[in-house]
Amino acid sequence: MTRLIDALLNLLAKIPHSIIGLIGRLSIGLVFWNSGRTKVDGWNIFHVNDKTLFLFQNEYKVPLLPPELAALSAQVAEHVLPVLLFVGLATRFSALGLLIMTLVIEIFVYPGAYVLHGTWAAVLLMLIKYGPGKLSLDHLIYRR
Repeated sequence: MTRLIDALLNLLAKIPHSIIGLIGRLSIGLVFWNSGRTKVDGWNIFHVNDKTLFLFQNEYKVPLLPPELAALSAQVAEHVLPVLLFVGLATRFSALGLLIMTLVIEIFVYPGAYVLHGTWAAVLLMLIKYGPGKLSLDHLIYRR
């Protein structure tokens, strides 16, 4: 039985980080991208619509920032950082930005959603620590 477990563990250890990194980048990127798409009308990510402003004034009460700036910052970040993750460019910095956003959401907006936010944080921390993998622009740039 020990041999079977060792063989299985050895097989699992051969899963390439490039695949794990790609799945992590795409999945967590889509979480934030989809959220960002709900905050804008069309493709102008620099215009805060009334619905988004209302949410930031009444539900997403982020301290230290006026609601207009918090809304604009969130919708720009939720559009730019996921795209960077999708292509694997500035991956660690993009993941760090989304991790900070996740912490703000968990602490100030939805403190009871720690299971969901913990899952997001785990994926983002993996990307921060191990990078995007070989299937990324970061890897191509680093090789040169």
